Amino acid sequence: MTNIIGYLYLLLAIIFGISSNGFLKTTNGFTNLVPTIMCIITIVVCIFFLAKAMMIIPVGFTYATYGGLTITAVTLFGIFKYNQIPNVFGIIGIILIIIGVILVNFLGKTN
Repeated sequence: MTNIIGYLYLLLAIIFGISSNGFLKTTNGFTNLVPTIMCIITIVVCIFFLAKAMMIIPVGFTYATYGGLTITAVTLFGIFKYNQIPNVFGIIGIILIIIGVILVNFLGKTN
């Protein structure tokens, strides 16, 4: 399989990871049934695609990209949906995460 397929799996994992985190707040501590079920389903699908991506892309690159982009997207979700604006240091941290993901994927190499 090519790296493109690996990154497609990774993109799907990121999308489902963002979805599961979006449902997580609405579960109200897993007391609301429908959001809880949706959260569980999306995180299981997320892990499935993450595992498929790791079969093609090195584990460190896969997880660094997944974690960084999911954190960034969930932060943006919190800003737009819940008006949870990070302070200057939070914004700098998110920018550094994005830079790290770019560096790992474009300049990082494995043996």
